[in-house]
Amino acid sequence: MNNTVLENTRLALARRVALVLAFLMALIPLGHKMPSFGPLPSIGPFEAEPLRGGVLALSILICVLWASFGLQAKGKARWLGGLVDILLVAVGAWACWRFYVDVRAMHTSIVFFEPSQAWTSMAGCTVILIMTWRIWGAPLALVAGVALAWFLWDFRGDFVQATTENLWMVLDDGVLGNIMDIVLSTVFPFIILGAMLEGCGAGGSLIRVSLHAMRRFRGGPAHAAILASSLFGAVSGSAVANVVGTGVITIPLIKKRGFSAAFAGGVEAAASTGGQIMPPVMGAAALVMADLVGVSYLTVIVAALIPALAYYAALFASVVFECRRLDVDVVDVVEEDMKVTAQDWRNLVLVGAPLAVVIVALIRGASPSGAALTALAVLIPMSFINPAVRQRPVALIEAFARGGLSFAQLMMAVGAIGIVVASLSSTGLPTMLALQLDAFASQSLLLTLIMAAIGCIALGLGMPTLPAYLTIIVISGSAMMTLGLAPLTAHFFVFYFGVASAITPPVAIAAYAAASISGGNPISTGVASVRIGAAIFALPFMFAYNPEMLLLTEAASDAGFFGVMMAMIRTLLLIWMLMSAANRFDAQRLGWSETAMRLAIAAALISPVATVHWIAIAAAVALGVLNRMRARAVVAQN
Repeated sequence: MNNTVLENTRLALARRVALVLAFLMALIPLGHKMPSFGPLPSIGPFEAEPLRGGVLALSILICVLWASFGLQAKGKARWLGGLVDILLVAVGAWACWRFYVDVRAMHTSIVFFEPSQAWTSMAGCTVILIMTWRIWGAPLALVAGVALAWFLWDFRGDFVQATTENLWMVLDDGVLGNIMDIVLSTVFPFIILGAMLEGCGAGGSLIRVSLHAMRRFRGGPAHAAILASSLFGAVSGSAVANVVGTGVITIPLIKKRGFSAAFAGGVEAAASTGGQIMPPVMGAAALVMADLVGVSYLTVIVAALIPALAYYAALFASVVFECRRLDVDVVDVVEEDMKVTAQDWRNLVLVGAPLAVVIVALIRGASPSGAALTALAVLIPMSFINPAVRQRPVALIEAFARGGLSFAQLMMAVGAIGIVVASLSSTGLPTMLALQLDAFASQSLLLTLIMAAIGCIALGLGMPTLPAYLTIIVISGSAMMTLGLAPLTAHFFVFYFGVASAITPPVAIAAYAAASISGGNPISTGVASVRIGAAIFALPFMFAYNPEMLLLTEAASDAGFFGVMMAMIRTLLLIWMLMSAANRFDAQRLGWSETAMRLAIAAALISPVATVHWIAIAAAVALGVLNRMRARAVVAQN
């Protein structure tokens, strides 16, 4: 056996071990207390100290085995990399053990912090930073590293006391603080549920049914990609996983219909990114949002519904305008391997039933984790209606393992954001920045929102939505709420722009994943995804100034049925004006002047001032009618 084959074998073995450990860790959510109507007995909940410390230590081990820097390096670097891997696991395990021992000791006696605890805390943070760099890349690690450097430069009081109680040895803050607790208790079960929904074999059926439903549309597979990604993303909650899961099928079909590679990748990236804002599962940040705002997750789901549907309506509109621009004809032909079978329709139950269980459980008062676990208990036996699962039941175990691996990797990002939040809160930096933001914005909500949006997109470049959302809401959330935004509205605003960073160049991670499938230029695909998904940048301003769009809020109650309906009508007109301007095509090609007019009207439709938005409504209708009349005149002449 030559060296290359031996190295690949060792790497494969390390990753198999990582998946076995990930499977074992994925069983941890089953220990959470189930709701009274759940089919599984209660064997939890676990105590905080062993749960947080143990899961973090296991996550570090899983990620080290999966990344295996030592096994992937060449020559002498292999031994150095292997030594670093061993040190990372050893130091991480020791720091987590000290957390468990020392925090438990604080419950029974007064503890005086020692220098060894401070250095253990610093060592644990260093491990988190290194692993974050390995798993998530430089941006998030650098942000956390800068925050830690700021903390060390500006800490208050004794170094040992400040470092130990702010960064590591405490249940309320730091790496193992409240954010990790929220992720463990709320997000973890949904990640496992999402992995199982992907692994039960319904993904291919979902795509085939979507293609069947959209076969009579000119956009065909492009519309199908949007429909499939909205449904698939609702359960996966990951833009990149969504691109990979549906894009390998939809992108080649979109290109075959006559669209460019950049457009094909852009449609899939924009649609997949929207999965994080589509109820009922959404992304991890939405689950954390419910805890931070202090509302039920059901409230978050209902509030998210209208903006999410509006976003996908905008994607459909963008494809319609592109079809008109390219004069694409309807091709009611479905390839043989994409034809819908009776089993495909049965497999849709594997998606619909668990999502219905989640909603019913939440309505009946279950916690988010209880709802996810109940849906999981329903999904596992139901999966066997799929012949593919009956022939290969181990696919369910593999799905569990993939869910555990995804969570282990997420834990590195959560640890990094724990460093950021602890460093910022202990130094008072968010308060200072909020005061400066208030002063700079001159009490202007619009300027504050624009700055928060830019900050969210900048921080979100190359990092997951959750840490980008948490960082910005810590820094600018108080300023937005001071200027009149309700807490839920402010959090949703930041959340949307954190999601939008996945398609925003220069580090548009979802667009680049789509480009790798379409064969298009990554930057061109990123630009196309921004053009196609432009509504994701406008909708947050719409519901910030018109919070009645977020149902179940006080603003919706005050506005009443008519106010909510008017906001929805204006949103539809906003989509029409914005997406036609982005494509520079409606019934016929738009000139630059009309494009600018439509963008101005779209901005005016956002205004809550009745006089402004009524004039904008009239102008939008007039422009649309005029454009259609000119198009008909051209057809008549020809």
